[in-house]
Amino acid sequence: MKRKRYPKNFKEQLIKEVQEVGNAISVAKRHDINVKTLYRWIQDSKHKAWEQTDANAKKVTAYIPSPQEFRQVEKENNTLKKLLGEKDLEISILRDLVKKSRPGYPTE
Repeated sequence: MKRKRYPKNFKEQLIKEVQEVGNAISVAKRHDINVKTLYRWIQDSKHKAWEQTDANAKKVTAYIPSPQEFRQVEKENNTLKKLLGEKDLEISILRDLVKKSRPGYPTE
């Protein structure tokens, strides 16, 4: 089956008509085109602003923390590592106690 090509101004006219009427199905029936095609044109028209945006504005820059922020995060990270180590040690001690007091009890 051969795809039918529509001119750009026809697509824009139908998109504008859908916005005015508020019903894509009736517009598609009136012009004898597939509703899914019309919805795709509407979605594509929403992304045109992104295509016209300057390339420099689209660049995403990485966040580089200041030295003070970096030290603070590093200090917090070390504190959390110590807490995690203590909790792991506590869990292993409790498991050993359970193994000694109840040899058949599953601990893992």
